[in-house]
Amino acid sequence: MAITAATRRSRNQSRRRHTHNEGIIPLLARAVREVEASAHRGKASPSGRTKFHVIALLMREERARVKTEEEISDSERAETLKRLDGIAAILAKSAARDTSLITLLEPTAPLTDATRSLKRKMLTQAGIELPQDEPEPETKAAYVPPELAERQVEPPGISGRMLANPFLAPDFNQVKPPTPVVRLANWELLGPLLKSFEQGGGGSACMPLPEAPAVDRLAPRDLELMQHQARFLESVREGHRSFLLADEPGLGKTAQSVIAASVADAYPLLVVVPNVVKMNWAREVQRWTPQRRVTVIHGDGDDIDAFADVFVVNYDILDRHLSWISRFGFKGMVVDEAHMIKNVQSQRSRGVLSISDQIRARVPGARPLLLALTGTPLINDIDDFRAIWRFLGWTDAEKPGPELLASLEANGYTPADPAFYPAARQSVIEMGIVRRRKIDVAADLPSKRVVDLPVELDDELGRGIREAERQLVESLLQRFRQIKAGKLGRELSDEAIIRMVCAQELEDSNSSTSGMNVFTMVRQIGQAKAGLAADYAAQLAHSVGKVVFFAKHIDVMDHAEAAFAERGLGTVSIRGDQTAAFRQEQIDAFNNDPGVSIAVCSLTAAGVGVNLQASSDVVLAELSWTDAEQTQAIDRVHRIGQEEPVTAWRIVAAQTIDARIAELIDSKAGLAARALDGAEAKREDEDSVQMLTLMGVLTQALGEQK
Repeated sequence: MAITAATRRSRNQSRRRHTHNEGIIPLLARAVREVEASAHRGKASPSGRTKFHVIALLMREERARVKTEEEISDSERAETLKRLDGIAAILAKSAARDTSLITLLEPTAPLTDATRSLKRKMLTQAGIELPQDEPEPETKAAYVPPELAERQVEPPGISGRMLANPFLAPDFNQVKPPTPVVRLANWELLGPLLKSFEQGGGGSACMPLPEAPAVDRLAPRDLELMQHQARFLESVREGHRSFLLADEPGLGKTAQSVIAASVADAYPLLVVVPNVVKMNWAREVQRWTPQRRVTVIHGDGDDIDAFADVFVVNYDILDRHLSWISRFGFKGMVVDEAHMIKNVQSQRSRGVLSISDQIRARVPGARPLLLALTGTPLINDIDDFRAIWRFLGWTDAEKPGPELLASLEANGYTPADPAFYPAARQSVIEMGIVRRRKIDVAADLPSKRVVDLPVELDDELGRGIREAERQLVESLLQRFRQIKAGKLGRELSDEAIIRMVCAQELEDSNSSTSGMNVFTMVRQIGQAKAGLAADYAAQLAHSVGKVVFFAKHIDVMDHAEAAFAERGLGTVSIRGDQTAAFRQEQIDAFNNDPGVSIAVCSLTAAGVGVNLQASSDVVLAELSWTDAEQTQAIDRVHRIGQEEPVTAWRIVAAQTIDARIAELIDSKAGLAARALDGAEAKREDEDSVQMLTLMGVLTQALGEQK
């Protein structure tokens, strides 16, 4: 928000009121204490994040004004800057406790409508005149964000399809009156809802499902549904319409979704998927519902079948199709690998959420079929649930939706009651979470195990990696000492300073394109392990048959393919830059051609929606940053139809940061076990593996100096 001359005069008039507890600075002081108290209670809520951001914005603007305003005396300037320093110190303490707040301190942090609205409110409360030419933020989202308007396309035939059925069928369902909310009227509920899952306990996160029919009347001839699939579809037949289908990978979520659309008559159906599985989705639609037409949207959609029943589009091109998709009249929507929309600020997530809002608004009775599919809904943080719940209409950005709120009200508890949390968890589950584990529903599925193979990097490259680790440690120690010696260091604990140092290092690493940091170091370790990993995969291929080789970086994949070619082993490659049709050809060749021994796969591009069950051995040449990504990769092999026990051989560079990362990945597996499966799993830190790695390195270095 630009500061006009009128606003500047208004602020000048208010500056002498600070001592009378009026004006902007006393208001900021009260607000920052509220933020600090919230940080002590745990991770900031959405409203807390908004308040933190607004305080940072107003503090920055006030500091700039005070430094440049000529009418302010030197004593007033010094006193005001001193008070602003105090506010800044409290913000820093809060960010040290909740490192997700650090990005909001950056001047480039994106402004949300909630941020703009609260900023205007606080300026008004401070008695500062607002610019007259600034409109209030839009309260209703448009189909397409302004920055994407020029990119919109409309494939041929879309207008004709929409004109062919311009009216929706009338809805004769009586609208239920909203449930009066009394007990929970003044409570912030999203944080407690997330906490209810974080605590775990209470059994598996799966809604009650009806028994499967005695006769399978849904699967086409020569195909048969498993019992767990039939029970899910019976729930759809009985009228449930929104699901987080979180079955473990390999239990047939795609087939369940395809038939669910048929059972619910949710056509036309929109399916949003990663690019790697577009063609597989088209195959599954044809396989399980052969009476339905499916079209796959490529690029601008020039070859689209506008009169199809099922439209499959990948995340990468969704932004250019938002306009017509939002108006098309879809009656159902499936989001595959729904954990990919976890960042609600990303363009990908905003596009998906905007479309789902429009579908709910347009479908009679607001009962569209909405399915979020992911075997790994939680990657690093319980907050990963937020975007999925919003997509399904269970919550909005700030509070539960009417149906969930009514259920919480009926429970009879508030977040002050310990009984609130298990009851709230069950209320969310009954909204439509379906979670089945392989061990529960596919007893005949072979077991899987992950075996670590430590390797020694004793060549020149290995020595270079150890030297790089030493430099990283020295850089972290230097930052720690600088903060410890300053004013802030006297106010913060060593643990808080360690968090701040590592968070800043991680931020610098994410924005840096050169130099040595934790990401480049891990990449160098992957390059150093490439030859050893390829040797082991080649030995496996000669002794046990087909092998799936996963790597994170292209140069590691290239090195492996060259090594396999030298040994006369046939390979296929699955990468992110391939067309969907070519990728499917590679998958088919691996599964069906006896001359193909090894599939060399990108950990990110081939880690989802790909069936490679012709193999039972997986080599993980490079480590992922998350347990979920590693699990997804292994489950390309460990899935329904697999007849042999599955072993994943994880290549770990001993005596390097690689070993620490492997341990942290394993510790992260407890989040899903606790939140979804009700396990009394060991509670692990919510920080990312990258953050925990840096904190561990710095903590160890400080301990060695004592």
